[in-house]
Amino acid sequence: MTIDTEPTYLTREDGTRIAYHHTPGSTPGVIFCGGFMSDMTGTKALALEAACQESGRSYTRFDYRGHGQSGAAFESGTIGLWAEDALAVLDQVAQGPQIIVGSSMGGWIMLLLARARPDRIAGLIGIAPAPDFVLAMWDDFPDKIKAALNKDGVYYAPSEYSEEPYAITLQLIEEGRQHLVLQDTLVVNYPVRILHGMADPDVPWQRSLEIVERLQGDDIVVTFSKSGDHRLSEPDDIARLIHTMETLAQRA
Repeated sequence: MTIDTEPTYLTREDGTRIAYHHTPGSTPGVIFCGGFMSDMTGTKALALEAACQESGRSYTRFDYRGHGQSGAAFESGTIGLWAEDALAVLDQVAQGPQIIVGSSMGGWIMLLLARARPDRIAGLIGIAPAPDFVLAMWDDFPDKIKAALNKDGVYYAPSEYSEEPYAITLQLIEEGRQHLVLQDTLVVNYPVRILHGMADPDVPWQRSLEIVERLQGDDIVVTFSKSGDHRLSEPDDIARLIHTMETLAQRA
């Protein structure tokens, strides 16, 4: 059973402290990359940790800057900075080959890690992955919100997942366009699994098919759950995720 203790901190070059929990163990290890405005104490992150502890596998979960227990203001974060936080965790905390699990925005971070450190990747698991989401976000915004962003630099969007609104900054959107991953092919010489709910109101399940079209590899499988929502945190979803992780780890 996972017992959440005080995190360890990794200090970045700019002084920002990144909170993480690391369980040593066998490789390939597992790193969990959470979603936009989520943290490392969520259902999926803790369930994977418990499964890895039970099997003696290395596991790492962390909070991007501005998330959870890490430092800095959320509004100061960008895709590039969050990807650099994840890369620092991969380089300085985890050891050996890793299976990267990316949930929602974490699926974008996951692909950026795969592009930056292909030799460290043993497998990828995307959970309702949302790479390049800033493009669709901007296109979906009505002119009134776009005008507010251009004027104020930030828009506070209501969220059904949190009492606090999502702070969407113009910087997030503009900087995110510099880190797009669905514009080019990504060679994946390792297994890739994608789990997506067809009742996802936030990231259309068709997005996973777009990702598959951009991946060049021989072991890529997408699993759709017709009733699955965006979080995929129901007991059946968690069981499927753990089974997927263990299967990939054994193959690697």
